[in-house]
Amino acid sequence: MNIVSVCRNALEMWANPLLFNSKMDKNKLFQLLTDVSQGRCDVKDAAKVISDLPMETSDESCIDHHRALRTGIPEVIYGQSKTPEQIIDIGRSLLKRNSVVIATKVDEEKAAMVLSGLPSLNYHEQAMMLSGNEKQEDDNKGRIVIVSAGTSDIPIAEEAKVTVKAMGHPVSTLYDVGVAGLHRILGRQKALREARVIIVVAGMEGALPSVVSGLVECPVIGVPTSVGYGTGFGGIAALLSMLNSCAPGIGVVNIDNGFGAACLALSINR
Repeated sequence: MNIVSVCRNALEMWANPLLFNSKMDKNKLFQLLTDVSQGRCDVKDAAKVISDLPMETSDESCIDHHRALRTGIPEVIYGQSKTPEQIIDIGRSLLKRNSVVIATKVDEEKAAMVLSGLPSLNYHEQAMMLSGNEKQEDDNKGRIVIVSAGTSDIPIAEEAKVTVKAMGHPVSTLYDVGVAGLHRILGRQKALREARVIIVVAGMEGALPSVVSGLVECPVIGVPTSVGYGTGFGGIAALLSMLNSCAPGIGVVNIDNGFGAACLALSINR
């Protein structure tokens, strides 16, 4: 292909920002900036492309297709208070732009209705999540290890796991290794030390992140869960324990927020 054809194709793309931005990512942005630096694209045309990065609106939603470019994590659907039709509408828009699709806090009944409209998605029952168009695992990235104190904490741990896997980062799990039997976590130190980041999910008194942080040099993210008896106050006791940990350097997210912990771990791992 000669230089005239290259320029013609580039100009056709730049003349239609929506076409260019339909799969906008960092590679496309680098390509655009390289073309500007080498004189194949006018600065004004490039500014137009960047300023018109899509933000799609409907009667009930405003979808931020630029978010993955800014933050590395695409727009994610919080499904608990949305109707199946709203989730389908947003999910379809994301899939049209080749984005990873993640919907959190979706119960089984709602998921069945969503899947009837978007059959390419996958439902993860324990995590109560839908996902689609997941990235391939990148072995060049560090491993994220997700630890749960008890079996009852696994649903929140699975929320973190599904999010990490969808974004293509290596992940492994250590479940039911809480402080009620300290030998269980002490016997898994090799797996812990292979991690670039560790997410620790715990309810009750929320002590496990402190123990794990005292065993490793990598960042540890604590996730308090609402698992526990009356004086656990729906996860507040675990949250306060993690915030008051004597092990320095622990990051703590909100109660039952496995997704938020995964996003923090992904940012650290990048």
